[in-house]
Amino acid sequence: MYPFLLEIGPVAIPTYGFMLAVGVAFGFWFLFIQAKKQGLNAPKVLDAAFFTIIISLIGAKLILFLGSFSYYTNNPRELFSLARSGGVFQGGLAFGIIFALLYFRKHKIPTWKAADIIGPALALGHGFGRIGCFLAGCCYGTSCSLPWAVTFQSKDAPGIPVNELGILRHPTQLYESALNFLNFFVLFLILRKKKFDGQVFSLYIINYSILRYFVEFYRFHEDSVFLIQNSSPYLRLSFPQLFCILGLISGVALFLIMRKRKSA
Repeated sequence: MYPFLLEIGPVAIPTYGFMLAVGVAFGFWFLFIQAKKQGLNAPKVLDAAFFTIIISLIGAKLILFLGSFSYYTNNPRELFSLARSGGVFQGGLAFGIIFALLYFRKHKIPTWKAADIIGPALALGHGFGRIGCFLAGCCYGTSCSLPWAVTFQSKDAPGIPVNELGILRHPTQLYESALNFLNFFVLFLILRKKKFDGQVFSLYIINYSILRYFVEFYRFHEDSVFLIQNSSPYLRLSFPQLFCILGLISGVALFLIMRKRKSA
């Protein structure tokens, strides 16, 4: 584990914050290049992305707080340690989408044309962010005895309690990172041959909802996070999985609506 990338005296650079910055940088680079290719106002699209990220981070932290209320009321400083650990991605995505829609309308940016390049950018940035989660120890998996199981050892890790250290676990952060990178490449290929505006973004929501739903089976959660409890992990339902189901329904509905609008 490397919860801190660099430590020089009292100055420390959290690895999670660094990887988050790398993900944002790559996402912005992709947005700028694709916005120019799509004939969009690239600076305005980047402005929208910048403010949306801020709103999304607030939303992600808010859902994290609500999902682990007892822990963060006892450890309020952890909630604000953004550079050391993140939040609930679905919460950030929901807040970000609402803000972006309002911003696009205000500045007369073609909403779904812009959304189609934002989807792959989100997947790309998220892939790097999950590597940061792995190095910081947050979003860790359930115990297992698989050959690729990992143990978290550092007592300085912000995302994992001391009593959970040293246990063989699923590297769920790397599962999700790899799936997000795969999602990016799939969406990028579709972007080049898309048939209607909104197609790529709706597929991003569908793909991410599915991949995150299955990763949740192997991710460790406190009992309070589950809506449905069961001894089998495949028969339980967590709050993030509920958000994934809602996201899948929304993504499919958006895909069908935008396709029908194109046909009309």
